[in-house]
Amino acid sequence: MISHIVPISALLAGVALLLLGNGLLGTLLAVRGGVEGYSAPVLGLIGSGYFAGYLVGTAVAPPLIRRVGHVRAFAFFAAATAATALVHGLLVSAPTWIALRVLAGTALVSLYMIIESWLNSQAERDQRGKIFALYMVVNLGALALAQQLLRLDSPASFTLFAVSALFICLAVMPVAATRLAQPATTEPSQFSLKRLWREVPVAAAGSLLSGLTMGAFWGMGPVYAARIGLDGDGVALFMSACIVGGAVLQWPLGAFSDSRDRRSALAISALVAALSALPLLAGETLGMWSVASIALYGGMAFAIYPMAVAHLVDHLAAEDIVGGSSLLLLLHGIGAAIGPVLAGGLMALLGAKALGVHFVLAQLLLAIMAWLATRRGAEHIAEPAHFVAMLRTTPTVLEIMPTPEDFPPTEPPVASGQDGDDGAAPAAAERSGDPAAGDESPAEAATTTPEAIADGESEVEHAGDEATRRNE
Repeated sequence: MISHIVPISALLAGVALLLLGNGLLGTLLAVRGGVEGYSAPVLGLIGSGYFAGYLVGTAVAPPLIRRVGHVRAFAFFAAATAATALVHGLLVSAPTWIALRVLAGTALVSLYMIIESWLNSQAERDQRGKIFALYMVVNLGALALAQQLLRLDSPASFTLFAVSALFICLAVMPVAATRLAQPATTEPSQFSLKRLWREVPVAAAGSLLSGLTMGAFWGMGPVYAARIGLDGDGVALFMSACIVGGAVLQWPLGAFSDSRDRRSALAISALVAALSALPLLAGETLGMWSVASIALYGGMAFAIYPMAVAHLVDHLAAEDIVGGSSLLLLLHGIGAAIGPVLAGGLMALLGAKALGVHFVLAQLLLAIMAWLATRRGAEHIAEPAHFVAMLRTTPTVLEIMPTPEDFPPTEPPVASGQDGDDGAAPAAAERSGDPAAGDESPAEAATTTPEAIADGESEVEHAGDEATRRNE
């Protein structure tokens, strides 16, 4: 494994530095906006601007990357991101910040694309699962550590904006110095929203509602923490606790979802997430206990999106996985863009506790939808997917994500021609590369009728005569 990590260490260092800077900036803006007296709806718009830019960047970045190359594009977008970080501190104005967040989101998703396409080109088939997991660990670790940078100085000063820009600038150095060959930019396969909703409605709903809650957490979580009376260190601890909780619980929740109907696992996880968010309704009286509540909430909520992806992969053929997952990512991004605005509007009406209301309602809605789906009947999946811990990212990294054929089978696949399979068995056969997908299995041949046996014997005799003539 070390031999595979060393070549990509520059890319991992680049993304770690990038996320240190961007993770700090996102939380800093929410806290500084509160200091400036911005209302909750305005802070929600600022938070939504980043995710709106994220959606824009997925469309506009690939042509530029193809035209100028990965290294130049990385330097271009990193410079733009660092500049926006500095301008935030120089021009403290809500409309300016909203526009800057859209630019920052566009630039950041472009930087993600560049890094992830490089990782994809370096990920050999037998190592891509480990590389994907390592990349996600770097993401979560850098985001959690970035929150602690708030302790360096007061949010009211320019220092933290400069620190954010500094880390983003430093991210260019390891990437620009890498000797790795620049990869080709690929386009994901097409997959329609109508087909996604028809085949895996729970995955679609899970992705959208996960975006709705996670966008609200990133955009309004620091605002909530500040408004219930936590100081700068408390806000940093509040945000880090949620991220660390998400990192710690993803693997056990993933194993839990692999062992049962994925829809029931989603329902249970969403229900526990809703219950763990209930203490947040206490608002100011909760104090530092909010850290424990948000840690448990993050542990459950961070697992919703990767569970939705795993549920999608359960039902898709190999050639559709990237296209379908890209559509889930789009739904997550739409939810994340709406989430801060919706939570901000609720907080203007109900106060800080409205963030907890937002979390509870969204998670309860998902729990009910997933539970109702299980009532319609059991799923028949010949080759179930394996849960993979992940964050919302770009379509590019989905090509590194391990698929079912990368895992050793836990039990032999069971052939099933029953109604209600919804094509799961043929899809699994296509993923496994079986050229006989959909054909009669040996077990079925052994249980055929006497008439079929007689016909088969005559065909064998005819084939034997043909072989004898060829030999003569």
